[in-house]
Amino acid sequence: MKQMVDVYDHYGSSVIGVQQVPREDTRSYGIVESKPMTESLEQILRIVEKPKPEEAPSTLAVVGRYILTPRIFHHLANIGKGSGGEIQLTDGIAALLAEEQVLAYRYKGTRYDCGSKLGYLAATVAFGLRHPEVGKEFAALLRAMSDGYHPRHSAGDIK
Repeated sequence: MKQMVDVYDHYGSSVIGVQQVPREDTRSYGIVESKPMTESLEQILRIVEKPKPEEAPSTLAVVGRYILTPRIFHHLANIGKGSGGEIQLTDGIAALLAEEQVLAYRYKGTRYDCGSKLGYLAATVAFGLRHPEVGKEFAALLRAMSDGYHPRHSAGDIK
C-alpha cells in the first residue's frame, strides 16, 4: 500500500493495484484496459468485471488493493446491482472513469489470493512461518506433517 500511496500523493488520482494473470483466469477478476504511463503505472481506459477469457480487454487484473477518491461513494450509491445481483465496486470505478483519471499500479510484492481456498491456505502458512511467537514451532509442525505426523498426536510432541 505504501507504493500506491506514493503514486496517489504524486498524481492525486485513484490508484488500483493490478497484476498480470493467465488469460483463462480473467473470469475471476476485474480486468482493465489501459495505456502505459511508466513501467509500473498505467491509465485505466476501461474496467470489466469478470469477463470471459475471449472477451477480456487484457490480462491485467484488479487484485484487491485500492486507493479511491471520495467521489466513488456517489457512484456506488447510484449504480444499482450488477454482476451476481450485487453492487460491484468495478461498476463504480467504471462510472468514476467518466469523471476522473484512475490509475493501475503494478505493485511490487507478494499477493495471496485469499478468495481461493489454496490462496488462503498459502497466506496462512506464509504468515504463520513469519510469526514471532510461533513461527519456528509452526515450521516444525509443517515438517512433521510432511513426514507423516498424524493429528491424533499432541502438537507438543513435535520438535
